[in-house]
Amino acid sequence: MVAILLSIAPIFLLIVLGHGLRRGGIPSVEFWNLNDKLVYWVLFPSLLFFKTSTITLSGDLIEGYAVVILGGFAAAVGFALLSSAVFRLPGPTATSVLQGAARHNTFIALAAAERLFGAEGLAMAALATALLIPVTNIVVVSLMVAMTRGPAAGGIGLARAIARDLARNPLLVSVFAGIAVNLSGVGTIPVLHDVAEILGQAALPVVLLCVGANIRVREMTASVGPALLSIAGKMLVFPAVLVALALWMELPPMAAVVAGLFGAVPTAASGYTLARAMGGDAPLMATIITVQTAVAFVTLPLTVWLLGSLAG
Repeated sequence: MVAILLSIAPIFLLIVLGHGLRRGGIPSVEFWNLNDKLVYWVLFPSLLFFKTSTITLSGDLIEGYAVVILGGFAAAVGFALLSSAVFRLPGPTATSVLQGAARHNTFIALAAAERLFGAEGLAMAALATALLIPVTNIVVVSLMVAMTRGPAAGGIGLARAIARDLARNPLLVSVFAGIAVNLSGVGTIPVLHDVAEILGQAALPVVLLCVGANIRVREMTASVGPALLSIAGKMLVFPAVLVALALWMELPPMAAVVAGLFGAVPTAASGYTLARAMGGDAPLMATIITVQTAVAFVTLPLTVWLLGSLAG
């Protein structure tokens, strides 16, 4: 446990540092806003392209990984929908519970995988990202539209809107491009892969600083109940189902632990922006992101330790 804590501690220290720098105005608020765009459009897509285009893809591993990763995601979505119905939450509130329970902070998961297992762990986490990104976007956005706008938002118009958003998503495009290059058998492409690798190396430290910079402690005024529901879905249901499925599918130990990271990390920081853009409960989303990030300081190393013990 001590070794795990020491390995993961730098991740959270970078998050805290990013929050402190933004509060201190270093270098400026405008810098952090522009940095978000740099990470989203350049650095992180470069990392995903490089890893997905160079990882060794095994059919058996991908099949087992898909069952584990998507099974955990489906359980979290089901929990969010069921709990929102039981407690009769209004649509905007229910969308924030859904995002909090089902989405994941890819950046923290990738950073933790690299800290624990080096380049091999980072590549395994990139594979999990490739499986989760398209499914998460399609499911969460579709359900948010249905919750906030009702049945009238469905049909062909909704399908076109989702397809348009996915086609413009740089993370999704980079993943598909990387897998296409990987499956083509052309190997590493001179210059292109060199540039992608260099940019990718800058992605994780910069993005962790941005995660901390975007934590909104002052906006933690939302309802406690819905926030707790999202925490239960993300920090309990998601990782518990992942652990059970990883053991059932007999994944290799490292693959099982990396899969568990995606259930143990907090929800995506971009959930606040999505809530504002789609008519969700943005203040509640800010609370969920902040609280889950704090809770992850404890739950992430515990999940890694538990999975490591169970998987041997």
